[in-house]
Amino acid sequence: MNPSHELPLSGLRVVELTHMVMGPTCGLILADLGAEVIKVEPLGGDSTRRLLGSGAGFFGTFNRNKKSLAVDVKDPRGREIVLRLLARADVFSENFKSGAMDQLGLGHEALTRLNPRLISVSHKGFLPGPYEHRTALDEVVQMMGGLAYMTGPEGRPLRAGTSVNDIMGGMFGAIGVLAALAQREKTGRGQRVQSALFENNVFLMAQHMMQFAVTGRPAAPMPGRISAWAVYDVFTVKDGEQVFLAAVSDSQWALMCEAFGFDDLRDDPRLVGNNARVQARDWMLPLLRERFAGFSAAELGARFERIGLPYAPITKPQDLFDDPHLLASGGLAEVCLPPDTSCAGRPVQTRTALLPITLDGARPGVRSAPPALGEHSEAVLTELGYTPAEIAQLRDAGVLAQRCAAVAGSAT
Repeated sequence: MNPSHELPLSGLRVVELTHMVMGPTCGLILADLGAEVIKVEPLGGDSTRRLLGSGAGFFGTFNRNKKSLAVDVKDPRGREIVLRLLARADVFSENFKSGAMDQLGLGHEALTRLNPRLISVSHKGFLPGPYEHRTALDEVVQMMGGLAYMTGPEGRPLRAGTSVNDIMGGMFGAIGVLAALAQREKTGRGQRVQSALFENNVFLMAQHMMQFAVTGRPAAPMPGRISAWAVYDVFTVKDGEQVFLAAVSDSQWALMCEAFGFDDLRDDPRLVGNNARVQARDWMLPLLRERFAGFSAAELGARFERIGLPYAPITKPQDLFDDPHLLASGGLAEVCLPPDTSCAGRPVQTRTALLPITLDGARPGVRSAPPALGEHSEAVLTELGYTPAEIAQLRDAGVLAQRCAAVAGSAT
């Protein structure tokens, strides 16, 4: 893990009013790359601090390396705090409904007058156009953008198993911020960046759109697709285990046949060339399933690895905590989640996945755990010039969240 001063965005200040996944993902990326990210939360905190079920991991995943300022931005005194922050910030990030920031006096035009160098990034459901006032969720755009159709079997649209558009939408927001920062070096001025769930999903579907343009035939949902590769499938093997196996070229096919003694398949004239094998899948795959059925998944994986062929165990998310590659390569970092960053209601010691990049061979790491609510309010206000008495008055007036016992007893 690189020290903060060696990270590329060290010295950059980001103020975010974000919630859920998309906006926080943008801030996470910028924070992991060294930016100081101040998360402005309502007095009750980001709602993802309290989510159950599939949302229980949202806050702990997407808010590390950030500071928490818990303030009532609807109160003029709270809004003044945020404006003071933005006057000296580099980036402002938000993902609320269109018009919400304008109503608070935090719209792009107002902020540009306050700080011409400020880059504003908005994460929305849709980019400007006929749909822009619709309320969108990841699942909504998966349904209307073709992803659910492509994921499920015919007639049974199925959302992807993670917040793919939210996360990638936040990534594209961060990419836009980096581009705007580079342009600011030339012009001295900030600009508005917009990222959107629907357009992100359309970008994911672009290959299938182009497939139709090129072939004239609609792309089939993944479970019913015509595979481009002869062997590219999940096999159920010994003891009911499952493993994904692939042989996607003529040389890989030959290696597989040689490794398993499938001389009859290697020499079969009906199976010469990948395209011929694709056309023979109806009878070839059942034969391979029968021949592989007596092996364990581990045996098949070891043999495929030995001859350099693609394979994969069928892994559940919780299994990744103990993945030997992630552990050996530093892909997971230790983190202790404060009690109010999860539905557990207690500190949670765990590991978290880092950004999937290296910089000079090192993974940008965890410099600080996801913050407790308002953990950095006092430090942020002190830097802005507020006196201890003024901070106490703001707390007493309900403009700042009261410090919880866990925060009061910790270093900030």
